[in-house]
Amino acid sequence: MKKTLTNLLFLTVFVLGASFTYAQRTVTGTVTDAKTGDALIGANVLVKGSSTGTITDIDGSYSISTAVGSVLVFSYTGYANQEAAVGASGNIDIALAEGALLDEVVVVGYGTQKKRDVTGAVASLKEKEFNQGIVTSADQLLQNRVAGVNMINNSGQPGGAATVKIRGNNSIRAGASPLYVVDGVPLDGRTAKASLLSSDLGSIANSNPLNFINPSDIASIDVLKDASSAAIYGSRASNGVILITTKKAKSGAPKVDLNIGFGTSSVLKKYDVLTGDEYRAALTRYSLSSGDGRSTVDAFDEITQNGSNQNYNLSVGGGSDNSTYRFSAGYQDVRGVVKETGIKRYTDHLLPTLNY
Repeated sequence: MKKTLTNLLFLTVFVLGASFTYAQRTVTGTVTDAKTGDALIGANVLVKGSSTGTITDIDGSYSISTAVGSVLVFSYTGYANQEAAVGASGNIDIALAEGALLDEVVVVGYGTQKKRDVTGAVASLKEKEFNQGIVTSADQLLQNRVAGVNMINNSGQPGGAATVKIRGNNSIRAGASPLYVVDGVPLDGRTAKASLLSSDLGSIANSNPLNFINPSDIASIDVLKDASSAAIYGSRASNGVILITTKKAKSGAPKVDLNIGFGTSSVLKKYDVLTGDEYRAALTRYSLSSGDGRSTVDAFDEITQNGSNQNYNLSVGGGSDNSTYRFSAGYQDVRGVVKETGIKRYTDHLLPTLNY
């Protein structure tokens, strides 16, 4: 009788062990991108509620042993998690869809950072937040749009240089202008005019160093305000940094954008000046013998005019998942209210990209 009970107990343990072994299943499959169908390398496959897991190989394939009825959780950076229950089938293929962005990202000197980590030092402007209307230079897009950034036009000349100060004067000898960085390339801040114009033709006002950029090609502007930007760009960033990011090519059907703008300008207030006879009388009164041009004109009218602005911008872009392209061209003709002042500018930008 005792021997019989021992045999029954052994048989019960054997049957339970066999049942447990039978309940375990090796599950295989692939993890791909739901949009492109490309394999996702290094995707995580985890048995929900346990520490058992694996990752996909170079072909997006995986293999994992788990119990029937358990749930597998598939995850990959930038994609929404997906779950699948283990049933009778030993194959589970998963296509992950892109997930929602959780944090806004800003561009810095050698990469990107989450805006919430640097929000006290960085101000970001997207295209929809720029100043609207006809602008002659890129820095006018953010004029009066960012707290702590003061911008003063040095002259009324179109395209002339402007004084930009971020949080006031931060340097005694190094000047007050910030460092401009366009698509990761720092500018040295010199005038955009040719050296011939600035040295051989007398005293000519400096032009804005950003005149070579078409404002319509700018996607975003980030302003690094505090001294921590010096850790990225060195002492050149002691007065702050203005990061300009231009528009990039995007895949999709060809898209054509055409923007045409016209504008006029005039003197807001006309000042009273001496006529020719009044001027000659003043010369006689002060015993001056030179300065008489022998003419009677309105000096104010002789040096001013009604200004005008013509602005044309064209961009074409599109492509596939493997290659994209974007071409843009712009032409601007600005006549200032002071005669013989103005700016004519032609810009073009060709940006092809190949994705492998």
